Amino acid sequence: MTDKIIELLKKSEADAYSVSSKVTEGWEFYFIKHQLDQNRVRDVEHINVTVYKKLEDGKFLGSASEEIAPTASEEEATKIINQLCERASLVKNPYFELNKEQVEVESKEYDPEKMAKDYIEAMQQIPETSGEDINSYEIFVEVCKKRFVNSEGIDVTFSYPNSAVEVVVNARNKDHEIELYRMYKSGTCDKEYLVRELTETLRFGKDRLNVKPTPALGKASVLFSTEDAGSIFSWVAAKMSAAMKYRGYSNWEKGKEILSDVKGDKITLKARRELPNSSTNFAVDEEGAKTRDMYIVKDNIAENFWGGCQFSYYLGLKDSFIVQNFEAEGGSQTEAEVRQGQYLEPVEFSDFSVDQLTGDIAGEIRLAYWHDGDKVTAVSGGSVSGNLSELLKNIKMSKETKQYNNIIVPSVLRLEGVTVAGVE
Repeated sequence: MTDKIIELLKKSEADAYSVSSKVTEGWEFYFIKHQLDQNRVRDVEHINVTVYKKLEDGKFLGSASEEIAPTASEEEATKIINQLCERASLVKNPYFELNKEQVEVESKEYDPEKMAKDYIEAMQQIPETSGEDINSYEIFVEVCKKRFVNSEGIDVTFSYPNSAVEVVVNARNKDHEIELYRMYKSGTCDKEYLVRELTETLRFGKDRLNVKPTPALGKASVLFSTEDAGSIFSWVAAKMSAAMKYRGYSNWEKGKEILSDVKGDKITLKARRELPNSSTNFAVDEEGAKTRDMYIVKDNIAENFWGGCQFSYYLGLKDSFIVQNFEAEGGSQTEAEVRQGQYLEPVEFSDFSVDQLTGDIAGEIRLAYWHDGDKVTAVSGGSVSGNLSELLKNIKMSKETKQYNNIIVPSVLRLEGVTVAGVE
């Protein structure tokens, strides 16, 4: 159907076009405790089309996108394409150029059956007890074959694995019972990582049954040792995106420091073509641009903005692309050294958010550990807040790193002067 759509686009009034098709073979398993409740196999295809129209003698370039079903008739597809052309003529974006470079891709094969088997075996290795156990879990494994074609001559096809497991953990004592939810995403299954993470989640569940109120610490040292650390570096990445820069939401300048008066570790953030077992190891981005390793920020200096073809063209960026994998380098101290002294270590938030525009962070604490010398107390309630533009100036990062699907970050981050509103 993709080839038929391309033929119809060539005959249409579109001045340019792109077509992205994805065929997914998916296996799904649903368990209650460790008893299989149901399973199914999916084989689906999605085709997304974008058309472009030049306006006012090429001064502007409008665009419109829509999905066309692989089962659509030629008449139905033609109707949608004509509607897209009409919609695109109503959009006045300043002119930009589509990607042109053809990319050679190495063919790879993946086995969804083995991926599913690895997940099931990993879940059976979780060290459950009478007080903490697995309530239920769902396994989703996919092998995706993606093709991208545009009117500038790009025609590339590649395959990649994509998987996830959703887990509900229960912890109980004689007084009450609580529930924790987790979702882990990756390429294929990393057994060791999954077992380690869920073992720690069981411990968190046990500790949440016996918590004290979070003390009102005012300004305090706060240590991040979970996936929430990735959100902090995502803000750095967002500030270096071409879209944010063009729209005036980022005042960072290439070749200059991103933060002034830095007294802590300096941030280095890289784009990575591939990361071990990432679910986003794409040969090209969603617009057909070749992906590669690249410094985004190096030792607190802005190195390269990144982004899609539209905003990259506006900024005059060459060989830019939409980054799928990120790696933040570790700091100057070991994890043990970063963990010295007093600090609060939140490990469960009701929600931890980072405002991509302002850099404000906020999270309501469900479980944290207050480290006061040799004494560690599980606490709950209250919140943490602050602004990354200031907090990152004094950040301490461990040399050791940890991967969360498509991002690698230091295993622990320590921010000084975070506002901790307690309940005591």
